[in-house]
Amino acid sequence: MFMNTIITIGRQFGSGGHEIGEKLAQHFGIKYYDKELLTRAAKESGFCEEMMQSHDERPTSSFLYNLVMDTYSFGYNSASFVDMPISHKVFLAQFDTIKKIADEGPCVIVGRCADYALSEYKNCLHIFIHAEEKCKIKRIMEKYSEASTEQKAKDMMIKKDKQRQSYYNYYSSKKWGRADSYDLSINSSILGVEGTVKLLLQYIEDFEKKA
Repeated sequence: MFMNTIITIGRQFGSGGHEIGEKLAQHFGIKYYDKELLTRAAKESGFCEEMMQSHDERPTSSFLYNLVMDTYSFGYNSASFVDMPISHKVFLAQFDTIKKIADEGPCVIVGRCADYALSEYKNCLHIFIHAEEKCKIKRIMEKYSEASTEQKAKDMMIKKDKQRQSYYNYYSSKKWGRADSYDLSINSSILGVEGTVKLLLQYIEDFEKKA
């Protein structure tokens, strides 16, 4: 099957969104970007990768949102870019890299407001993965050594999701996790990771036929 779709995945922490995205990319034989996006954005922007990671999907307390968007609209030559907070520069570098990646062909991109960055691209499917709390806590405890108790896993889950929500709501014109912000929102607890992947494969293949 010839694949021509760019898939973006928003996800709650512990929902399995990362693994689901990887399996979709493997199935279609296309590139996958999660943390890999940071590596590439760092290389292309000149920022060190540690800087990218320290600001990755982190909320900003700055009030300079309009400055960011104006600078992006008019290009990096704007004098205001020099004085822009580092968190905004990192966002713009990622925004730029997401568009470059999408222009290269079909792929899976996880997080980082990719659906918003690619909102004008017609060959995109924007997906959100959520899950029931008990399932997320179990997954987090299995995956992260620092989440050694249910309470620690829950605290990590709440913190990460708050960061992602604040970041998304700040930089995009939509609301993180709300169904009408995406083409499809799925509870991965119902079918599990494998079942969710199977469902998405059918959805993507049907989308391709109509494109």
